Amino acid sequence: MHVKDGDIGSLDLHGTGTCAALNFRRTARAVTRLYDLALVPSGIRATQMAILTAVAKFQPVPMSRIGEVLVLDQTTLTRSLRLLQKQGLLEVSPRSARRQRLVTLTDSGVKALALAVPLWRAVQAKFLSDMGKDNWSVLRNELERLARSAVQMESSELNPAQGNPPANIESTLKPRKD
Repeated sequence: MHVKDGDIGSLDLHGTGTCAALNFRRTARAVTRLYDLALVPSGIRATQMAILTAVAKFQPVPMSRIGEVLVLDQTTLTRSLRLLQKQGLLEVSPRSARRQRLVTLTDSGVKALALAVPLWRAVQAKFLSDMGKDNWSVLRNELERLARSAVQMESSELNPAQGNPPANIESTLKPRKD
């Protein structure tokens, strides 16, 4: 179908402004930009800090586990890890006998996090203060529930071959004891 001169008269776009994906992504972009700005002196971005933090909490950690924890697809994760590896912030091992590639922080990665964490804490405190800590607690719990629901729907309804997701996304954020 070819639309001439931007004629969208035949499109029914009613309700698209309330799209959950649109609104979550819009908010995520705004919050990410705020955190990116705060993290400039550390030399890393908020998305990179999330990956480095996950690696630091679980290292040595299989690449797949990072993807699971951060709900990142394999392509995005691989691209992000390559960039962080190129920057000298982490190392990715060759495939092991179990076909896993383990990720660990380098000394530079530890130093980058050491610079980033206080900056992150400052912007986090300001953001939560403006939002209200009680509001954040309620919203965070609801975001957790929604993430779990979306992962479940993706796995079971839209892609049955993938199997079942973790019962609780939050549980994936805690280091394993094994």
